[in-house]
This record gives sequence, structure tokens and C-alpha cells, in this order.
Amino acid sequence: YLEAEQTDAQDIAASVEKAGARCLLLPGDIREKPVCEKLVSETVEAFGGLDILVNNAAFQNPRENFLEIEDEEWRRHFDTNVHAMFYLTKAALPHLKPGASIINTSSVNTRTPMPILIPYSMTKAAIANFTVGLAGSLVEKGIRVNAVLPGPIWTPFIATGMPPEQHKDFGSQAPMGRPGQPAELAGAYVYLADPNNSYTTGALLPVHGGMPQL
Repeated sequence: YLEAEQTDAQDIAASVEKAGARCLLLPGDIREKPVCEKLVSETVEAFGGLDILVNNAAFQNPRENFLEIEDEEWRRHFDTNVHAMFYLTKAALPHLKPGASIINTSSVNTRTPMPILIPYSMTKAAIANFTVGLAGSLVEKGIRVNAVLPGPIWTPFIATGMPPEQHKDFGSQAPMGRPGQPAELAGAYVYLADPNNSYTTGALLPVHGGMPQL
């Protein structure tokens, strides 16, 4: 998490510890390769190993006009959503043993990209391709690689990254007529992380309230 998110991180840590688990807080900007390497090494040192890597961090900034997209904004999409995933995965792999799992967060926008989210949709398509390709590369090592493709999920990511006037209709395009909640998405990650589901790799698992896909 970013240092500006310290309060939120502490709240989450408190919830995790209340549930009887251990939580290690590691702030840093994962757009920087050394930060990614440090996050992995400190996690391994603290817990004695690494079994699951979840690449979930993302950036998006809706733009009605393509010409309004600044160069730095374009780079930030790829640095946060794609390059950080590469850095973290590369740093984690030497520590992952047979039975380990890598879970990436893609999006339904990989198949039905929104015109106002062009760079974001491109990065999510890249994540999907990375997932399938890496799954084939690591299958002989016994390491599974999958991705979750969320549809419209109501999170702070949406509340802060989407114009307020669009909040009312967010998720209405789904057949369920509403956005999903984080709790309705979490189970997909648990399923993919569970070693009992050892025959699942290279999967792109949509959680989208019934939205039709290409």
C-alpha cells in the first residue's frame, strides 16, 4: 500500500488480527522494482516462505476524450498495473514451491473495453495474457497461475476514481442490476488459492453479475 493509505492499512491489519491471523504491513510504491523486491524479501523473512502471490494493485483514471490522456497518466497505468506485476512475480518465483499459487486481478474490460477506460482496459488485457502464458510456463513446476476478472464491484477504487455523477448508475449494466460487493468477489481468490483446486491453472475467472462476454 502507499504511505498515504497508512490509516486504511492499519484498519485492515486490525481486522485481520482480530480474526486470529497475522498481518505484515509493508508500505511502498510498487512501480519501483527495488520496492517490489523488498516487499517479497521482507515477507519471506517474516513468514518463513511464500505460498501465494496476489497481484491486485491497480490505477485507473476515466477520460471522456482520448486526447485528454497525459503521457504520465498513460505510463502510470502500465507501471502500476503491468510492470509491478512483472517485478513482483519475478521476485517471488524463486521462493514459490510446487503447490504455490499466483493470482492476478484482470477485469471484464479485457473482453468488453470501455471507451472511457482505454489505457486501463489495455493493461487488464495484458494481465490476462500474462496469466495464461505464465500458467503454461510454470505448469511443470507445479505452480498454478490464474486471474480473477471482476465486473462492476463497489470499492473505494470506484468511489474515488469515477465522476460522482456516474455513481448512481454504476453496475446497472449487469443483469443483476447492481454493482457487486467486495465480499462477493473475495471467494474467487480463495478458490484459486486453495491447493485442493490443483487442476485449475491458466483460468480467467469472471465475477460480473451475469454480464455477457465476447
